[in-house]
Parts: sequence; C-alpha cells; structure tokens
Amino acid sequence: MNASMVSWDSRTFRNTMGQFSTGVVIATGMLRGEPAGFAAQSFVSLSLDPPLIAVCPGKTSTSWPKLREAGKFCINVLAADQKAVCDTMAKSGIDKFASIPWRAGTTGSPIIEGVIAWIDCQLEAEHEAGDHTIAVGRVVNLGVDAPEKSPLLFFQGRYGLFTGL
Repeated sequence: MNASMVSWDSRTFRNTMGQFSTGVVIATGMLRGEPAGFAAQSFVSLSLDPPLIAVCPGKTSTSWPKLREAGKFCINVLAADQKAVCDTMAKSGIDKFASIPWRAGTTGSPIIEGVIAWIDCQLEAEHEAGDHTIAVGRVVNLGVDAPEKSPLLFFQGRYGLFTGL
C-alpha cells in the first residue's frame, strides 16, 4: 500500500503514540537569576561519547526560550511521588518555583529536591521538528539522588508508576 494513501488524524496519531510509556522530566534553567522550567516526556539519552541528551520542548513553550538564552539546563527525572511537581511545571504564567524546593547544579540550573536523577547540560544544538524543537544538551554533570524511588510514568494519557518486574 502506498503510504500517501493512508488517512488518519492527529487524535489517532496521539492515541497510537500514547501506547508507548515514557518517563517524565522537568527541564530547568536559570536566566538572569530567575529559575524557569517545563515538564516534558520527550527526553532521551542520545550519545555516550560525547555524553549527549535530547529534550523536545513544544514551540509554544514560554519557558524553553529562557533556557535557550541561558545556554544551559538541567533535566530532572521525576519520581512517582512528584506528580504535583509535574502539574506545577506544566502551567504557564505562574511562579513555578514558589513551592518547589531546589538547589543549584553545576551550571546554576535548578535541581529539584526529591528527583530520582538529574543531568546538568550545556546547550549543544537545536533542530526544528514540526511543532517541537529538538534540543541537544552536552552533559557536564549528573547524579542519582534517589535510586530506590519508582519513576513517574506517562501512558495512554495518564500518569502512573512502575511497580517492579
């Protein structure tokens, strides 16, 4: 069958892609002394040598331009007990860090307290990708803070947790 003859809509695409479980991360940065951040599920380890990651902010994000301008950011891997952090970071027009404790990483970007792991990066490259941007970060520091915790997962449009094998 010719692929150009297949017809489907964006809801079908979203529902199909929702069958793939993803972890949830918060990308954070610091611009002129003000923390910024956003929730993302489009995150991946990209390369071991050199150590690179990729995160894909939506083009409508008001936080990503701040992280881009800063030229550095931190990926915070959320634990299952941090859904409220995710909900806060998914909002626009609020002080997202007013109720979220954090410490500065190597780049000055916020590392959120209670995360499973964090990856501090310098912005390496950006690529246009439809309604998102692929942001590549070169890892400058990283750590695992809570390996005993389960990750916050996103599957079929809902949040959940991994309960083990």
